Amino acid sequence: MPKTPERSAIVGWGSITPIGSDPWSTWQAAVAGRSGIRALTESWSFDLPTRIAGRVPDTIFTKLEPILRRRSDRCTQLALLAARQAWAMALKRTPGVDPDRVAVVIGTGIGGLSTMHEQHMQLSDGGPSSVNPLTVPMLIPDAPAGQVAIDLEIHGGVHTPVSACASGAEAMMLAQMLLNDDRADLVLAGGAEAPINRLGLVGFSAMRALSSRNNAPEQASRPYSSNRDGFVLSEGAGILALTRDSDAPAGAALGWQLAGGISSDGHHIVAPEPQGIQASRAVEDALRRADVDPADLCAIQAHATGTNLGDLAEARALKLSLGVVVEHLPVYAPKGQLGHLLGAAGSVEAILGIQSLREGIVPQSINANPLDTEINLDVTASGPVKLSSSEPERLMLKNAFGFGGHNVSLVLAAPCNIAEQRD
Repeated sequence: MPKTPERSAIVGWGSITPIGSDPWSTWQAAVAGRSGIRALTESWSFDLPTRIAGRVPDTIFTKLEPILRRRSDRCTQLALLAARQAWAMALKRTPGVDPDRVAVVIGTGIGGLSTMHEQHMQLSDGGPSSVNPLTVPMLIPDAPAGQVAIDLEIHGGVHTPVSACASGAEAMMLAQMLLNDDRADLVLAGGAEAPINRLGLVGFSAMRALSSRNNAPEQASRPYSSNRDGFVLSEGAGILALTRDSDAPAGAALGWQLAGGISSDGHHIVAPEPQGIQASRAVEDALRRADVDPADLCAIQAHATGTNLGDLAEARALKLSLGVVVEHLPVYAPKGQLGHLLGAAGSVEAILGIQSLREGIVPQSINANPLDTEINLDVTASGPVKLSSSEPERLMLKNAFGFGGHNVSLVLAAPCNIAEQRD
């Protein structure tokens, strides 16, 4: 039997998303049902088959020092902004943390794609001498984690899971493993992604993964809808500060990560195993390790990207692993609002999940109507759903799946009747 880990207390968080510049504003926008998907207006996008995306305002990067903006990719900059928010909150809630016992685990699906694209253009137009000497350290996938450790002067280890769209959730699972193995006392974990450029959009469009609703951006991301036609590419970052629950001061925990489960499809490099068999193993692994019965859950936060195959495979996986219980659990698909943040999706959405549990509200899954008749789930398509307060804690299942057959499921928990705090 899998060993039940000590739960990890979440004592801080930070996020930069298409609908908010921090976790609080992102949550408010989620509850209000706002979309972060917009039409692209840059000239480089005019001839692309997909001209919509979820972007963060360029003005937010002015919070970073000019030298960091010059020497780091947009992906790293997003990670730095989110990590500073999480670190500031964590220091308030768990003062006296030894920097030598703080680790960083920040995943990404691609890394410095903007740098790669820009410097290739420089090479093509101006020759070798025009290429930025910092090209490699700007584009490597571990740059966000490394730069966060440098920026915050922490020394407990730097790790970078590159697991496509499951990267942020896998980072959270690895954080719990580091804590339970006593390799760190606090871990900053999550993901970052900045794929909105000509190369990123062309690449995903060529494989027919993206929605092409260019004339209706806010309706383009349609998880679980019968007329979904692909996901919408987005950028952002989400970082959580985790510590062992036994080390967290009383009242410091915003919520908890009980356990994580993982499996691999072993099926196809981009298509999911269609029956959801291996994805269901990740769900069951997480529940076993958390010592949680499906009936203990009060909600599900789905991966649900809006692709025909992926949404259906996840619905089948949930039915396999949860049985009849799944028919009565509200299912929230946040990508209808956020778009798909790739490597940042798991952690950004996990923050929303904890906020949902704390507030007792599962937001609406916008654009899900009309529901696909093959999706036999209680999707929150018609509006937010209030959760019961009959137990001291609420529990949620959170899924994150990625190209290559990466399947990660997390069991999250939070106390009931706790008003959201803006630290």
